[in-house]
Amino acid sequence: MFFDILLAPITGPLAGITWLGSQIQERVNAEWDDKENLSKRLLTLQLAFDMGEVSEEDFEAQEEELLLAIQALEDEAKAAQTED
Repeated sequence: MFFDILLAPITGPLAGITWLGSQIQERVNAEWDDKENLSKRLLTLQLAFDMGEVSEEDFEAQEEELLLAIQALEDEAKAAQTED
């Protein structure tokens, strides 16, 4: 306890940098997982369409929805990158 107080000026900034790094890593992982999951759903949809399990009308509607979601994630990532 006493050493923690004495070493706070030294360990405080280091702990802050470590926390910041972990927050950035969590956000990158979450965004990557979202984009990867959307891409997998798009591939699954394409396969279902190719096998005749999904009508062309349903395929086009779902494909557009997934592509817009992927584009929104990419735009959000670019906006966050320019803010930093």
